[in-house]
Amino acid sequence: MTEPSTDGAGKDPEIELFVKAGIDGESIGNCPFSQRLFMILWLKGVVFNVTTVDLKRKPADLHNLAPGTHPPFLTYNGDVKTDINKIEEFLEEVLAPPKYPKLAAKNRESNTAGIDIFAKFSAYIKNTKKEANDGLEKSLLKALGKLDSYLNGALPDEIDANSMEEEKSSSRKFLDGNELTLADCNLLPKLHIVKVVAKKYRNFEIPGDMKGVWRYLNSAGSRDEFTNTCPADKEVELAYQDVAKRLAK
Repeated sequence: MTEPSTDGAGKDPEIELFVKAGIDGESIGNCPFSQRLFMILWLKGVVFNVTTVDLKRKPADLHNLAPGTHPPFLTYNGDVKTDINKIEEFLEEVLAPPKYPKLAAKNRESNTAGIDIFAKFSAYIKNTKKEANDGLEKSLLKALGKLDSYLNGALPDEIDANSMEEEKSSSRKFLDGNELTLADCNLLPKLHIVKVVAKKYRNFEIPGDMKGVWRYLNSAGSRDEFTNTCPADKEVELAYQDVAKRLAK
């Protein structure tokens, strides 16, 4: 992470992020919301501390800090902030240019691309009825297909206004271009869970011909901001051990 920068008040903001701990009580656990905030802070280039919270043995001082709250939450100069969407908005506002990069997506559609994938995946993985499996799988595939189309379609700023040929395809790395944005911090942790859990419990793989989705996942895999905030695959699998229902014979 970068050297500390000073905020508007002329002092470094003191930030501590509390995330869900893994099975061992120390490593990063499976929580897409924890990873979302972890990625945002990393991308902002601000210095911050991370504390993993073991939900089985939640320390008393944490209970006093944010009673009744599950991670993720953070403290900013001592103030506790618990609402994930509001935290995102707050960080974008206070950790602003020129000291910190703006992370909001330029294209509104980037924020909603892939928005229904996790819900379709949840229905698919929790289903126990064999006769319903194919329909739920098709529904998940359709949602993934829509994301693939978005990633392969040119964004407005990728279309050359002076060119006679209409550029319809894109080879960008992420939702809104070649840099990670808030939209990716929201979608990538969930998409990773879909990839890991569906393979483990349903032997389902994202089709190889979804070039946009695979380019997206591989691009994320080459970035520290994603890989170093991501739980181990085993953590993700264990988190879904009781959620992923076996199909009745």
